[in-house]
Amino acid sequence: MSDVPQTVRGEKSSEVLYSDDPRDIGWVQRNIPCQTACPASTNIPAYIWAISDGDYGRAYEINREANVLPGVLGRICSRPCESKCRHGWPGNGEPVSICSLKRSAADLKHAGHRITENLYTPSGKRVAIIGAGPAGVAAAHDLSMLGHDVTIFERETEPGGMLRYGIPEFRLPRDILKIELHNALRLGVELKAGVSIGNGPGEIPLATLRAEYDAVLLATGCAAAIDLPLDDDEFGEKIKRVGNAEYGFDFLLAMHRGEPKKVGKRVAVVGAGFTALDCARVARRLGGEEVTIHIRTGEEYIPVTKEEIHECKREDIRFLGLRTPVDLITDEKGDLKAVRFVQNRLGGWRDNGRRKAVPIPGSEFEIECDTLLIAIGQRTVHDFLDTPMKLDRWDNAAVDPSGLTSLEGVFAAGDYVAGASTVIEAIGHARKVAAGIDRWLMGRTRRVRAVKTTPIEGPQRERAFDFIARQHVPVTDIAHRCSRGNEEVETGYDGPLAGKESKRCYLCNLAYQIDPDNCIFCRACIDVAPKNCIKMVDGVEIQSDGSYGSLKETSEWNRVGAIWIDNNECIRCGACFEVCPTRCISIVRKEFVTLDV
Repeated sequence: MSDVPQTVRGEKSSEVLYSDDPRDIGWVQRNIPCQTACPASTNIPAYIWAISDGDYGRAYEINREANVLPGVLGRICSRPCESKCRHGWPGNGEPVSICSLKRSAADLKHAGHRITENLYTPSGKRVAIIGAGPAGVAAAHDLSMLGHDVTIFERETEPGGMLRYGIPEFRLPRDILKIELHNALRLGVELKAGVSIGNGPGEIPLATLRAEYDAVLLATGCAAAIDLPLDDDEFGEKIKRVGNAEYGFDFLLAMHRGEPKKVGKRVAVVGAGFTALDCARVARRLGGEEVTIHIRTGEEYIPVTKEEIHECKREDIRFLGLRTPVDLITDEKGDLKAVRFVQNRLGGWRDNGRRKAVPIPGSEFEIECDTLLIAIGQRTVHDFLDTPMKLDRWDNAAVDPSGLTSLEGVFAAGDYVAGASTVIEAIGHARKVAAGIDRWLMGRTRRVRAVKTTPIEGPQRERAFDFIARQHVPVTDIAHRCSRGNEEVETGYDGPLAGKESKRCYLCNLAYQIDPDNCIFCRACIDVAPKNCIKMVDGVEIQSDGSYGSLKETSEWNRVGAIWIDNNECIRCGACFEVCPTRCISIVRKEFVTLDV
């Protein structure tokens, strides 16, 4: 028997239903593609609707329920939701600017807004978390909310991890980061900054934490740069011997620790991720006159947002593709003089959707430069462990579905498990592991996910909203931003822009349904539908998990079992609802919620 309550009466005598039925869960997963694509499962339609209603505080709270740091992620999220947005499907226009709307909720909420939390009574359990990056902070927030005593151990002097020490301030202002971290950790989390866990002098052994705490969470991320493989340099040591060449990860880390950094006039960056682009943009602000980014394949396969690439180009940073560095050329002093590359051609497809780079024999060439920054990725390190722990084939922590490692009572989350990923992925995974830690500590499940179904009186958007163009985020002037290195580039939506962009959302959490017992098959709804979203069907496919699959359409009236609204195609304009003569069309809102059990 399910622990989920099935029916709760609403204020207007209408029924609000809660369900864990596979058909309801499957509907939300299929019909709200943005939320499904979000690693933290953010209720995107709900917060966008709140923004369109001018309720920024409510929008902010909806975000915090899922992603903990809305003001941060509204600026630097990798936006996996936007590539899945139904508004961006063929014929529908551009995706909704979901990420920028998230930021607007944080920026525009009332100065006196009070954060609300659903707090549990103290459990008496103690949890130690190693690492105050996004994964550690997200897990600490949830575990403290669940009543556990949480202590974070952070080797740096400030919390934030790569948010603080990796991402430049022109993308993520430190005052915003400070506020968001405070909000996440304010429920009694103890932060011990400047404390290192390890086996060296002055470090705290992991065994000590395991003895003093009921559970330990490893959230140390990917703490080292991946070595650049060069010809005749099996162990990647050559880069360390060459002056004016540095790993981008170490370059940004040192700069954000307060170490003065400088670059030459000609700066070459090797890499294709966010760190590579950050290094190039920082180099431009440090005085680099000719800044180039060298990538193995083509620009279209760079795993960053189009907006980041666009702003790089506006700052006069060039992308040069189909090349792999094979050697460093130095002068008589040992300083970098040029980088030798081999020309590539595009090969087959990788599992991640990008192309392989195939070197062309005999195609080597040299590019002169004064500074080389290498940003080809980060890797996990395990030198702080004092007991062997099982690792996966990528040398990351191996965990079970709850996040438990091979060490009793030791869990792992975020990049330490997945390898170098994104902030939103780290937060999403950490919150799942926090739930696993709670189950392990308490011996039972205390929170379950269900689908809440709420009746809606009528359409919540107009057909005219479909023709609103995507509202682009205002940015600072090029000359101004590059002369003031830390000034934020994107200035964010104001109220009118946020309101206009929010109206574009299709509100995919609304389900339009036809009651077959009251339908008279008049076809009025089919005639007014602006898309092929209302169909004659003789059945619906049932998936192996019990959820609904594809519709079985028919054009023969003697086989029609029902007129069915295909919510995968529906743009929620409400035309069918308005024209139905028997009022057999109803609208409900379906959304995931977390319930106490």
